[in-house]
Amino acid sequence: MSLFLGIDGGGSKTRCLAGDEACILGAGEAGGSNIVRLGADTARRNLQEAIQRACERAGIRPDEVEHVCVGVAGASVREVNHTVREAIRALVPGEIEVVGDMVVAMASAFADQPGAIVIAGTGSIAFGRNEKGESARAGGWGFAISDEGSGHWIGRAAVAAVLRAHDEGRETDLKGAMLEGWNASDTADLVRIANGQPAPDFAQLFPVVLKASDAGDWLASNLLNSAGSELAKLGEVVLRRLWTSGQQMRVAMGGGVFEHSPLLRRVFYHNIRAKYPRAAVCFRVVDAAEGALLLARRNAVMAGR
Repeated sequence: MSLFLGIDGGGSKTRCLAGDEACILGAGEAGGSNIVRLGADTARRNLQEAIQRACERAGIRPDEVEHVCVGVAGASVREVNHTVREAIRALVPGEIEVVGDMVVAMASAFADQPGAIVIAGTGSIAFGRNEKGESARAGGWGFAISDEGSGHWIGRAAVAAVLRAHDEGRETDLKGAMLEGWNASDTADLVRIANGQPAPDFAQLFPVVLKASDAGDWLASNLLNSAGSELAKLGEVVLRRLWTSGQQMRVAMGGGVFEHSPLLRRVFYHNIRAKYPRAAVCFRVVDAAEGALLLARRNAVMAGR
């Protein structure tokens, strides 16, 4: 029996699946492993923790694994690729492939078939591949200038919206929730934290916005609506480049922002369908680690030829 690992290394969560040729044997999760955002030491520690947990639950040892595929942001950057590879190599002697996070998400959603996926986690990106094998991407250029609709984008927009409401003399429950979430004493303290150097982790505020929206806060719900619209715009860029509006195409969603917000998923779905009526938009959020496991198995087959 051959053993494989598929890993999705996100900005907030690392998810690892251990499996054989046909089944998932165990799953493990740890904190984020985005090296650019979290640093090499934290990313390395969380990658190894997720691997160890998955292997423990599968009843196997990491040194028994023959092939690993891991998807991370910035995989094409030499330093990122090397650091991720070496972190896994410390536990797993088998073959290791490091690819972009959108590659494993695409594999999970479509395998080798055409389609487009929009991923929204700590960051965001859209990617697609048509029937001719042509590909296109949109977004994903980093939180300082891009990542529309992501957890970071929502958190930063939430601070701005709360402060605008404050300027206008309107109070919202979201403000109190954000003060609590950041352990801020008042509005001035919130401003100090938001403008601090290094910058705070705005993505930490996404669960705060989500909870406030679920409780009926109008401002929080508006933010999630805006995020869904922004993510649909990213998807539309890719669809416009690869298909005509009259063609059929498949669209998938990935990442924790989609996973945790049904409201945002609905907005995204309806916006895409309004522009592309023949788009088949899957409402189930893909598990990118499943795509990574699929690629690990496939790599093993290719290596054996």
